[in-house]
Parts: sequence; C-alpha cells; structure tokens
Amino acid sequence: MLILGIAAFFHDAAASIIEDGQVLAAAQEERFTRVKNDAAFPSNAIRFCLEFAGVTLDEVDAIVFYDKPLLKLERILESYHAQAPAGLRSFLTSMPVWLKQKMLLKKVIRDELYAIQPYDKKKIKLLFCEHHLSHAASAFYVSPYEEAAILTVDGVGEWATTSIGKGSGAAISFLKEIRFPHSPGLLYSAFTYYCGFKVNSGEYKLMGLAPYGDDQSAQFFDFRKKILENLCTVYDDGSFFLHQEYFNYISGLCMVNEKKWEKLFGFSPRKPESPLEQHHCNLALAIQKVTEEIVLKLAATARKLTGMENICLAGGVALNCVANGKLLEAGLFKNIYIQPAAGDAGGALGAALAAYHIYFGRERITEGPVDKMRYAALGPSFTDEQVRKAGRRGHAVFTEYSDTGELLALVAGALAEGKIVGWFQGRMEFGPRALGNRSILADPRNPAMQRKLNLSIKYRENFRPFAPVCTLEKAPCYFDLETESPYMLLTRPLSRALCEPLPADYHRLPMREKLEVVRSKFPAITHVDLSCRVQTVTRESNFLFWQLLKAFEAVTGEAMLINTSFNVRGEPIVCNPDEAIHCFMNTEMDMLVINNIVFLKRDQLSRVGSSKMFVIGTD
Repeated sequence: MLILGIAAFFHDAAASIIEDGQVLAAAQEERFTRVKNDAAFPSNAIRFCLEFAGVTLDEVDAIVFYDKPLLKLERILESYHAQAPAGLRSFLTSMPVWLKQKMLLKKVIRDELYAIQPYDKKKIKLLFCEHHLSHAASAFYVSPYEEAAILTVDGVGEWATTSIGKGSGAAISFLKEIRFPHSPGLLYSAFTYYCGFKVNSGEYKLMGLAPYGDDQSAQFFDFRKKILENLCTVYDDGSFFLHQEYFNYISGLCMVNEKKWEKLFGFSPRKPESPLEQHHCNLALAIQKVTEEIVLKLAATARKLTGMENICLAGGVALNCVANGKLLEAGLFKNIYIQPAAGDAGGALGAALAAYHIYFGRERITEGPVDKMRYAALGPSFTDEQVRKAGRRGHAVFTEYSDTGELLALVAGALAEGKIVGWFQGRMEFGPRALGNRSILADPRNPAMQRKLNLSIKYRENFRPFAPVCTLEKAPCYFDLETESPYMLLTRPLSRALCEPLPADYHRLPMREKLEVVRSKFPAITHVDLSCRVQTVTRESNFLFWQLLKAFEAVTGEAMLINTSFNVRGEPIVCNPDEAIHCFMNTEMDMLVINNIVFLKRDQLSRVGSSKMFVIGTD
C-alpha cells in the first residue's frame, strides 16, 4: 500500500511517501525552490517522492493532508468573534486567503496534483488528518517502541497546542489536550519576535542566545518572575494559561502588545539586525527556563497518565534541544525518541503513517532498537556523472578518487590543518538538521573556528554556536551522555575534564567578552554555558561519515568534528551538486567533497587568477 503525505500552506511545506508502513522518501519544498521555510504546495517534493518510489499518482492508494482546514477555520472565526470588534484589519487580511484557497482546499490539492501529473480524479482517495495526530504519528510510528507516552507541543494546529497521548501497537489515543490560545509554542515565538528574530524560523536563535544570559543576575530573576506572574500561569501538571491582554496574535498582525511588554520589561522590541544587549540575553534565558519548566511538567504528567517508560516527542517545541537535554537529565523516562523533522514538515510523514495504521487499520511492526527514519536520509542523492556535469557547468576544477581510504585521509588531513570542508554525500536529510550528508565540517579544537565559520562561511550572527559530531563509542569521553543522539536534538554538558577554568566574574561578562574566553579543549563547539548540541554517529547510521571521523581520529587523536548545515544565512540547506558548488565558490570554504569528487578552492582561484568572482550576495 502506497500513501503520499502532504504538509503545506503555513510554513515548512513537505511531502513524504510510505509503502506498507515503511518510509521511502520525504523532503521539504524549500530545498527545491530555495525559498526558506517555503509554505507553498510542495509540488517539487511530491514529484521527487513519486520518482523515488517509481510510481504515478494513479498508483497511490491515498493522499493525506496533515491537518483539517475546516476545523482550523472554525478556530479562527471563533477567535475573531470573541475579540470583536478588535482584529477587523487582521480579519480582512486573512479571510481572502481562506476563501480563495483554504476553504476550497480539496479542489486546490486536486488541481495542484494534476498540474504535477495527470491522474484519474475520481479514483484518488484524499484524506485529512488532525494536526496533532500527524505530529504524534510522526514520532510514535517510526520509533522503536511497542508502547510509549507521546507528547506533542507546538504553536497551534486546529485547536490543540499541546497534547499528551499513548501509543500501543498500531493505536494512538489522546489523554489530555491544551487548546488555543494557550500555547507554549506561541509564547516562545512571542519572545522570538520581541528579541528581534523572525517568528517560525528564528526560535533556534533565541535558544542559542539564552546561554549568554546571566542566571545569577537580578534582572534575569525579575524577568522570569514577570513572565510567570503576568504572561503565563504554569500549573503543577504542566498545563498553562496565557494572559491574552499581553498578546496580539489572535486578532492582531503581530505577536505581542508592545506597549504592555515595554512597560513590563523596560525596553522596546529589538529591531532585526540591531545590536544585542545584555537585557536581550537575560530575557531569552528567562523564557528558555520557563519553557523547560513547562516541558518537564508535561512530561511528568505524561508519565503519570500512561505509566510508560518510553516517550516520543514531536511538534515544533520538540526541536528545543536544550529542553530535551533537561528531560533526559531528569530521568523521568528510560527512553526518549524525538522525531528529527519535529516541526510541520514532519506532519507530512505523520499524516501518511496515521492513515496507514488508523484509517486503513494496518498492523505496526517495530524493528528492534532501530527507528524507521533511515537516519533521516530520505531525500534525493546524485550520481558521479551528475556531479561531473555540475562541475563543468560551474567551470570548476575537480579531482576524482577511486580509493575511499585515500579520499578520507585527504579530507581528514585537510580538516586537521584547519581547512573548512563542504561534505555532500548520499541522500539529503529530512528535517532542519544536516547530519553528515549536507554538512560543512571543521576542526573543533581550533579557537578561531567559531568566528571564522560564522563570519566567513555562514554569514550569520557571531553569537551562534556550532554543534559537534562524534562517534558513538567516544561520546561518553566528550560529553555527559550515555545514550545515542543521532539527530542532534539533545544538548549535553561537555565533560568537566575537558573544560578550562573560567574567570571568576565570567557570568557577569558582556556577551562579546564571553565569546573571547577559551572555555574548553574544544572551544569551537563549546557554548558559553559549557553545553553542546551533540550528534553521535555509528557504523550503521552513516558508515562513510563514521569512517571520516575515524580517519580524523587517526590524525589528531580526536573522533569529533564541527558539523553545521551546508548553507549560508537566509538560504535552505543545499539539495543538489550545483547548489553545493555555488555555495563553495561564494564562501571561504577550502574544500568541497561530493561523492568521491573533490574540489579545492586553491585550484579554482589559480584557474581564474583572482578571488573577485567569489563574492557572496547580500542576505
């Protein structure tokens, strides 16, 4: 049985295809259109999924959309009615979109599919799955657990913003739900907006900014107290109440009531790209701590309600790897599984799986300790001939290596010398993280590498940390970590033995001065709070990447690298060789490796005789 899942029209549009409960392919539309967080109908992603499966639309048994638009419309209309006459401008802005597109979503989907490929519209089965069921299914059905508690937390679906459920075999049941407008995702996004980042894409920046806050300062404690007393009441079971007089997302065109927030916190919203001050850092830390408190209390309730030792997480808030690390540390559950595409993109996969197991009633078969996500390598791959053609189109100089050992030794040696390497291998990852197939790699021992990567490669804010990747067998030597972290969704402290002594007044230092402190033996991956967002790799998960880590270990003694996504700021992760070569040519990367084909920057420069061609455009 073939089922196609679709997520679209909000943010992070995506498509997936499954066969008899097995995940074949999945990809986000942004990777094909090059529009970050593209919300458009995922025509390109659908086309890829069909081509990968080798089928036509007429051969697909069902097509499933990841939420129920009429329920969502009901929520929107009721919310506007409750706020009337406030919100008229917002209502008049949003309703034409609903009337033209979302009210007629069945027709829109059928027409968009027909534009991709003609098919018999009378025979196609089109289904709609509730948003939080899509999230829950995306995590539980691919997990290795026969039974598990399920926690989904995001901005909002139709009505639900948070749900606690239980998965057993092929069944999913929901035990508790919190509804709009009370939402931890929207609460976090409100602070994302207030600190000057883009909602629905800048939340990870807020999370990265939080450790620059001073958790011993009076201002931090004051901010945290004001959040809990004025903005959000958090109860012992993790349920919460957002005080709507401080927010404007129901009926307005922005997230918050700026006048009330400015009076409450003592400063106005930060304008994007303006300097970050200590009060922004302290506010980011305060909301991060409140979010962690909510997640931990919800998880404790999930454990109490289900009695399960395993938990599965999904929804946008499940991408908060710091909160995930705190959950692991709390020991509430024996095992934790987090869907690597936990946001809306993963809903495309969850909708397909929910249809298979619930609508069609097919049994679920777990695969021992291994999940069904194929380590998130679910996108397209490219042949050597396609790489050669891309190289010729880009007028690039390249060398092919027939011996894998020789190739790995070359790359490991370059990394050990401080070179920055674009690493493009196999199938593109599904979800927001590059996990070793569309990655930029560097040496974590180099104290200048964080700054160099941020300013000369990624063209992004200098405060942003970089994640380490290491072999699973060496992870306990580097981190306080006794489990796998294959999807880079757990933040853990660096081993104390590897940390350097910090200045006595370290917590009081401004963020710029904190950045200059060498905090550990691996300064490029150690955040200012001595934490790291860890990825572990095994022979089974990604053999070539594991081999590269082993080759680097043979040269340096360390089985760890910096792993950051292969893109520059404002652009999606690269999908194909042309995009990889373009990114390589227009940044200060030293080496690009696609399959067994190597591009060296010095060769490109010597060919053109000048570096002037390698100029990146504005963000």
